[in-house]
Amino acid sequence: MLRVGGWMTHIEHDWDSPIWRHWLRELTRDHTLARFDIRGSGLSDRDVNGQTLEAWVRDVEAVVDSLGWRRFPILGVCQGAAIAVTYALRHPERVSHLILYNAYSCGAFSEGMSKYRVEEAETLARMIEIGWGRKTGAFREVFARLLSPSDAPDQITWWDDLQRLTADRSTAAGLWRGFHEIDIRSQLPKLQTPTLAAHVKADNMVPFEAGRDLASRIPDCRFLPLEGRNHILQPHDPGWRPFIKEIRRFLDDNPLRGVIQPSLFHELTRRECEVLEQVARGRSNTHIADTLSLAPKTVRNHVSSICGKLAISTRSELVVEARNAGFGDE
Repeated sequence: MLRVGGWMTHIEHDWDSPIWRHWLRELTRDHTLARFDIRGSGLSDRDVNGQTLEAWVRDVEAVVDSLGWRRFPILGVCQGAAIAVTYALRHPERVSHLILYNAYSCGAFSEGMSKYRVEEAETLARMIEIGWGRKTGAFREVFARLLSPSDAPDQITWWDDLQRLTADRSTAAGLWRGFHEIDIRSQLPKLQTPTLAAHVKADNMVPFEAGRDLASRIPDCRFLPLEGRNHILQPHDPGWRPFIKEIRRFLDDNPLRGVIQPSLFHELTRRECEVLEQVARGRSNTHIADTLSLAPKTVRNHVSSICGKLAISTRSELVVEARNAGFGDE
């Protein structure tokens, strides 16, 4: 599994951090977990330019290429969710599952956002430039209440430590502004990777409605509301165990895994196999029609026929089974 996060991670320190260590402990029980710090923070190079979605996706591509992994699930945390989605859209053959946690589809600086949201985001950016890493001041109180409204003094101290360890003020403010430039609304309906979106109901950092809106735009997405108040769920939060349980069910209990007999694929015609190859690569019906010189309606009919022969009800399920059968390898 690849974890794609936003800011305030440190791949060396996270195992000692009360904020992250229970996440790492659970996620490594059943999987090899790959992590990296977003550019400009943690153990990644600090002197970098371009805090943009495009740059972050290129960084994921570099990490995955260095790992040499063929197919794997991705966990996208908060801002990392948009990065994970964009990577999955570009490389559908490599991503088996997407898990999106406290995700959003568009930031405050996106088109159509209210003046209030823009001003609020810019105000927090200026507060970051002034108060990041300080143990006193208004920024510390505001930020702590956004991340950990449970009022636990030790949690506030943990966030103080993470701020100092992960980034300087200028980088943190640049990341904050970059995160609010994210806008993947138009891309979400194109996503065909099996997706689980989970969101803390009382999250103050990313509103619950933002997560529900994102999930509603993704075909066949599972949406899991989580009880709790902390932006990063803690072991005592009531939503923590259900979240971990659902991740395991989503990844390990795929109802289609092993159900379809390989012989059923032999019932497909040559043309249906050509169409299925394109479907497995994440292509839309329009793209497939252009590639194979077919009418879009003909492609739809072929896809329906394939689903009927394989007893599959959704396109995302078809993609999973096709890839398991060896289709979609480029």
